[in-house]
Amino acid sequence: MIVAERIKNVRMSKNLSQKEVALSIGINQAQYSRIESGKVEPTLSSLDKIANALNVSVSDFLTKDKSYDIQSYDSSLIERLKMIDELDEHERKSIFSIIDIAIAKKRLTDTLSNALNVNK
Repeated sequence: MIVAERIKNVRMSKNLSQKEVALSIGINQAQYSRIESGKVEPTLSSLDKIANALNVSVSDFLTKDKSYDIQSYDSSLIERLKMIDELDEHERKSIFSIIDIAIAKKRLTDTLSNALNVNK
């Protein structure tokens, strides 16, 4: 249900209707409404389409809002993040896609590992 709420919140923050998003991802408004209401779990490909339609990353739907103390991170990492901001849009999107894939893989691995450990 949390993913559904996040999708709805992002859509509303961008002043888009359910119908507008549904049309842009190629499904009908009723099906999209079921995703936002949590009645249907979206597939990863559906999440990707919704994220693209809303101009956000899939990870925005999956991660908890967290505040980070930027001073606690390695300065070389911070410097790299600053440099990413200076890249052209295509290069930034490519890097963010790679990062999103790595994060999704890590989360999936952790989830599967936790599920296997619970069943032992």
